[in-house]
Amino acid sequence: MRGYTYAAEPGVSVARARGIELPISPKKTYEVLNAIRGLPVDRARTVLEETIALRKAVPFRRYNQETAHHTGTGPGRFPVKVATQVLQVLENAEQNAEYEGLDTDRLFVKVAASARGQIRKANMPRAHGRATAWNEQTTNVEIVLAERKEAA
Repeated sequence: MRGYTYAAEPGVSVARARGIELPISPKKTYEVLNAIRGLPVDRARTVLEETIALRKAVPFRRYNQETAHHTGTGPGRFPVKVATQVLQVLENAEQNAEYEGLDTDRLFVKVAASARGQIRKANMPRAHGRATAWNEQTTNVEIVLAERKEAA
């Protein structure tokens, strides 16, 4: 993921932010970004904060085998680590929008994309002086905010 996956149209102002090689699960990140895509920024922030506080589960649509159902959500989980990292990227995008001079009250999440990052190799110590290979997954996250058009 060298650059942004979204190329803005000419004349349309957007605010972007990326998180590179975050130490979070790509599968859980996919589900969290699906939950906030298209939402207004304040609603997206509320969804992430409720997930971190374990009040509202994120619906898991794709990676939901043997996942418990939650009231009003269906199969879902509470990916706190992912929600914390995505919230930081969302806040960075919001600060970039403020710097660009966009109206922060009309912002919504236009693009929320993720890609697998580099795999960090490590070893887990085991009994009797042995070690087991252990790989840490990383994820690249991209969030693009845009202003909602006024209804005419």
